[in-house]
Amino acid sequence: MVKAQSSGPSSSPFSGWFGGGTGNESSPVDLDFSVDGGDDELLPQIRATSLLVSAQDEGRVTGQDMLAAARGDYARILGVLYDNGYYSGLIDITLDGVEAATVAPLDAPSVVRKVQVHVQPGPRFRYSRAEIAPVAPGTELPRDYHAGAIARTGDMKTAATAAVSGWRDVGHAKAEVASTDIVADHATNLIDSRIHLAPGPELRFGKLTIRGYQRMNPRRLRKIAGFPEGERFDPEKLEDVRKRLRRSGVFSAITLTEADYIGPGNTLDVDLLVVEQKLRRLGAGFEYSNTDGLSLTGYWINRNLFRGGERLRVDASISDIGGDTGRDYSLGVRVDRPATITADTTGYVLAEVESLAEEDYDLKSGTFGLGFTWIPSDELTADIALQYRALRVDDDSGRTNFRLFALPASITWDKRDDQNDAKRGFWLSGGAVPFVGLQDETGSGAQLTAEGRAYYSFGTDDRFTLAGRARLGTVVGPEIEETPRDYLFWSGGGGTVRGHSYESLGVEVIQGPDGPVKTGGMSIVTLTAETRIQIREKIGLAVFADAGRVWEDSAFSGASGWQAGAGAGIRYKTPIGPMRFDIATPVGGGDGDDGGVQVYIGLGQAF
Repeated sequence: MVKAQSSGPSSSPFSGWFGGGTGNESSPVDLDFSVDGGDDELLPQIRATSLLVSAQDEGRVTGQDMLAAARGDYARILGVLYDNGYYSGLIDITLDGVEAATVAPLDAPSVVRKVQVHVQPGPRFRYSRAEIAPVAPGTELPRDYHAGAIARTGDMKTAATAAVSGWRDVGHAKAEVASTDIVADHATNLIDSRIHLAPGPELRFGKLTIRGYQRMNPRRLRKIAGFPEGERFDPEKLEDVRKRLRRSGVFSAITLTEADYIGPGNTLDVDLLVVEQKLRRLGAGFEYSNTDGLSLTGYWINRNLFRGGERLRVDASISDIGGDTGRDYSLGVRVDRPATITADTTGYVLAEVESLAEEDYDLKSGTFGLGFTWIPSDELTADIALQYRALRVDDDSGRTNFRLFALPASITWDKRDDQNDAKRGFWLSGGAVPFVGLQDETGSGAQLTAEGRAYYSFGTDDRFTLAGRARLGTVVGPEIEETPRDYLFWSGGGGTVRGHSYESLGVEVIQGPDGPVKTGGMSIVTLTAETRIQIREKIGLAVFADAGRVWEDSAFSGASGWQAGAGAGIRYKTPIGPMRFDIATPVGGGDGDDGGVQVYIGLGQAF
């Protein structure tokens, strides 16, 4: 026999002892559970589902509360027994020695001192037969639904649900369980389970009706949804419709409802109900480093600019406030139009201006471009654009003007379980930026980049997380002095090697009036390893090490320099992601001027 006892919340020992009780008195309650037989997991499951335990934990311990909870627990405990394969159990629940089932709801005692729950599960039943038919090709049924296995009701329900889903996946939208024949033989402790399905006919998508829109143009709404009218029914395609509408950012609620009845020609109509979000949104963010200073970012969004789901976004940022170099500014305007060319393709135009005052150079740039983003699934994103760019660089070699056309393209595969605070999975990205110089000072070539991130967690509730990141890039084609400065690579700072100053590691190959001029390199590799430990529900620690190497030539060749840093930090969970506070110090390499401690504060994990 397994037993567990707990005591209820404390109160006056005289509560409810004198006079006629009103049924509302609160008193200490001894709650005793015992299971005679069965396995060790049965008692915890019974306690977890018990209304008596919930009532005691919440301080609802009047006689009326205890009686109501006890009467409800008969069915709950029976459900636990059935779900563990026990079909001849006995359940006794007594309130101060009186069986709860014999007490009328209106005759509840004023006070209950002791509640005893005694369960005799009896023998465990197994399947003598476990059949379900007909089953669609490719359907995966529960592994434990077969003759000889423990006869759990949960496995029967899961088998029926999986079988219905299997038929829906191949176009039979109205598949359902036609009948169930489940017989328990108490003489042999066997269950005979037979589930018969009615697949119904194969259906095609019919008409889509839309409701709830206000500012949105209904023609554009249909195009964004990409409803597959006339195609074979597939629940995944309905989910794709929901995802496209959600990605547009226009709607706060999206409900797709299949028609109750089959339409002419074996078609199935679908009703779409949407609720539009507020038209405008404003947001901001920040990050702080003790050497780079404070960085502020902000944005303003109009979600439905021309009533066709077009999104206007204005981004502005100021960085290096209080840092070692001058302040940096940027301003960008972008208009996205969903369902351009295809339902999964978003077209966009953008205009950006930027002013950077770095330690070794000043850069002013302007970019105008148009492009397309293709999102065939939640995990895969591809982007391509055509841009005209103008840049002006001032450094110790003088002033250099760059004019070019660029064709940036990228693809990202995201398999993380959580984009803001990943515990498992990986993230891969690759990019190429071919560019053509429009004057003698600007060369032609391509910038190539790749990045991978991986996450692995272990321990209770994934308390420990190992995270790693590798990044590499190179520029092929032009000479270094002919390459736009923002296509070159630097190391140092929060995005590369923490502990070293921002962009502290580059190369010295461009000749100026006073000798070599420091600039970014033509190739780079950076590596990061981080261990994250969850200390409490909202508080975590991180220990990390970063390293980077920069080369002066393409294809990771020529003279190079390296740097490494290490540190630790605190993470505090917020509704919009973890707040990050990191302290890092150089542990090797660099230019000799990176001594001291660097502090980084931001929202979100480092990667």
